[in-house]
Amino acid sequence: MSYDAQMLQEPGRREPAPQPLRLVQAFVNTRDVENDVEELTSPEALRDALARIGVLNGDDAPFGDSDLRHALEVREALRELLLANNGGTVGPAALATLDRAARSGHVGISFSPARADLVAEARGVDGALGRILAVIPVAVADGSWPRLKACPRDVCHWVFYDRSRNHSSTWCSMSVCGNRTKTRRYRARRA
Repeated sequence: MSYDAQMLQEPGRREPAPQPLRLVQAFVNTRDVENDVEELTSPEALRDALARIGVLNGDDAPFGDSDLRHALEVREALRELLLANNGGTVGPAALATLDRAARSGHVGISFSPARADLVAEARGVDGALGRILAVIPVAVADGSWPRLKACPRDVCHWVFYDRSRNHSSTWCSMSVCGNRTKTRRYRARRA
């Protein structure tokens, strides 16, 4: 069974992000804020999730509680970065977390005769997180990064891929988050 088949359905039946951005989306969406569903509840659950996402590369190093804490910190820093793609701001602490994760993942450039790729050479959790982060500079360069967004609704923050022609999607689902937000604003104005 593929990782996508095991994930929660995308709100509004959105199509997931294309690869390799799907790696970032799948990792950040291991937490469903609105429904209080946390997939990464133990070091073993973290290993399973990273294997399903496809970033472990057969590494069988044991995972511990510190690896889990590190992965959760990186995941939430990525969520903050994706909220910034949707009009929010990203704080210096989140950026510092991502910088440290890229360094500990040993993210660098690998050259071959026909191309150059960003790769993470570390093993274990550091390498897996580095492989997720290595996707971002490539997506920035090809213009797809701003389309990966986190829903700005304070109880949602689900990561979705904006496939609209003018990159203007704001909500993970207009029928859920968009409608609830607009209704709340309308009622506040009327009160």
